[in-house]
Amino acid sequence: MDRSKLYRRFRTLLIANRGEIACRVIRTARAMGLRTVAVYSEADRDAMHVALADEAVLLGPARARDSYLNVERLIEAARKTGAEAIHPGYGFLSENAEFAQACFDAGLVFVGPTAPMMTAMGSKSGSKALMEKAGVPLVPGYHGEAQDDATLAKAAEKVGFPILVKASAGGGGRGMRIVRSADELAPAIVSAKREAKAAFGDDRMLIEKYVDNPRHIEVQVIGDSHGNLLSLFERECTLQRRHQKVIEEAPSPTLNPAQRETVCAAARKAAGAVNYVGAGTIEFVSDGKDVFFIEMNTRLQVEHPVTELITGIDLVEWQLRVAFGEALPLKQDEIKLHGHAVEARVYAENPTKNFMPSAGKISTWRLPAETGGLRIDSGYREGDTVSPYYDAMLAKMIAWAPTRDVAIERLNRGLEESDVRGIVTNIPFLSALMTHPKVRANAIDTGFIERELTVLTQAPAAPGELELCAAVAAVINHERQAAQADANSPWQTFGWMPVGRRQRNFAFRAGHGVGHGSEQKITLNYGSGPATLVIGERELAFAIAPRDGGFDVTLDGVKSFVAAVIDGHELYLRTRNGRFDLHWVDPFGGEMEEQAGADKIAAPLPGTVVAVLAEEGAKLEKGAPILTLEVMKMEQTLRAPYAGVLKSIKCKVGDIVQEGVELAVVEPSGE
Repeated sequence: MDRSKLYRRFRTLLIANRGEIACRVIRTARAMGLRTVAVYSEADRDAMHVALADEAVLLGPARARDSYLNVERLIEAARKTGAEAIHPGYGFLSENAEFAQACFDAGLVFVGPTAPMMTAMGSKSGSKALMEKAGVPLVPGYHGEAQDDATLAKAAEKVGFPILVKASAGGGGRGMRIVRSADELAPAIVSAKREAKAAFGDDRMLIEKYVDNPRHIEVQVIGDSHGNLLSLFERECTLQRRHQKVIEEAPSPTLNPAQRETVCAAARKAAGAVNYVGAGTIEFVSDGKDVFFIEMNTRLQVEHPVTELITGIDLVEWQLRVAFGEALPLKQDEIKLHGHAVEARVYAENPTKNFMPSAGKISTWRLPAETGGLRIDSGYREGDTVSPYYDAMLAKMIAWAPTRDVAIERLNRGLEESDVRGIVTNIPFLSALMTHPKVRANAIDTGFIERELTVLTQAPAAPGELELCAAVAAVINHERQAAQADANSPWQTFGWMPVGRRQRNFAFRAGHGVGHGSEQKITLNYGSGPATLVIGERELAFAIAPRDGGFDVTLDGVKSFVAAVIDGHELYLRTRNGRFDLHWVDPFGGEMEEQAGADKIAAPLPGTVVAVLAEEGAKLEKGAPILTLEVMKMEQTLRAPYAGVLKSIKCKVGDIVQEGVELAVVEPSGE
């Protein structure tokens, strides 16, 4: 290839992605003086990355294959806007060699490795063969081209159970299944292939020995077109769920300096096997003693900010400088490690409902200021809509400090001060994870979250006096804000009256919806003299004062900050005791219990039916799988709510179904 076509200075950059990573690339590109072009689907017309860019081009309908995965439309968007280069971000086409080649053929600079490099290292099976030749340690397994069931079964038996069935292309935990016995193998292969085909357009599989109680260590590398190749220390990504990283930190608290140098040297050797150019990550699994090569990600990683914070290097800037044809600005011995960084991925998902993705409009978006070692990379704002068509990640929160303990404390404080409403997020789950004693002690492995899931997703404590008083304050504050529209309103803190005392009664239930929890009553006494609240037999002096993001509530002389969001009769509160959802009981009565039953087998979100797992007329046990939906790029299996007979299936494979549509009917057995 002509190097002048591969690497050259450009002025206009198209970002072939969306969400947080598109915003991240746009910010650095603009800081470097580049003109930026965003692309978007019909679902993303009003997205944050579209607003940030200098220009934006509509690619097509919401589904990724019709927009963000459409190579021809991306190339055409570059031509229309005069873009000379394309940054792929991560996900979508970022590790697609055909896309990299198409950019080259169109005369565009691809900000990343060449297609041959991507082909060599992007294939898990192909890269393992290269690593074996280069002397990089590998996990025992099968990486061959033959993909028939008999070959895979024979390979699995030779390796020995438990094994990992894994998509040869792609990443992010998709197309990956742990198989602990021979009878689990066939259905695991079918499911993994289906998921890999949908996510990456490639259903080839490899088989690896599954390392029990493993740790996940990865090394950031970057190379230029002048033959320089550097490692930027390692990251620990052991805290995972369904093979998807949840928390990442750098450097690894597991490695000593000698082990750090060994694994970084192995990473440089791995990338050097293909004379790698661009940013990439070499991933390893550790059994506590040794490390084994897993794969190379030939792109920027989601967790790259932790590396940036411990090195002071802007990796996107370095990617762009490499694409300009420049040499890397530092040598290996000039890269220094400073402090510790920890990152948490904030997702629109419900941890208490098996991490079901959550879609909808963000009604409240309050994240802490980026000060005191806290950084937030986000792709959303208040009022934005979280689409069911794409990955559910909303933002990344990253904390830096001189030590790991302080970095964790800063991250947890940032999570505790975050309020996102209108959708369900994993923020409470992340807080529980970061405060778990074993996480603080680094006594973890990749199966830790699954083992501790009950503890990490337990219901919040019942609201106490502070929360009930805060609920009253939230209602009063909300009413006062509404009254401020009338400049002549006599409304004051607790309502206006010239003399005497009055009472007002409130009732709340824990949880959202009228059918949750027992009712708790509070009486507000106000008028002439100080206001008080009566809860049971206790009467407390009470005052409130508005403040950004909420208000201060004072009870018997103790002032506490409360964050509050009110939507109709639903209240969300954040106090020093945690997060609480309350329902304000209608003071005029007439509330009706919700009628939606838990037995309704309906689509929880818009999605695609990818498998029907039971036949009409089949007898089902409670929890038996009925069908599988692909929702937000993840498979969700819908199960029988009770023992009975599958009376009907109201969909077929390939159907695109909307939220709430009934998909199957189970007739109870009556036992």
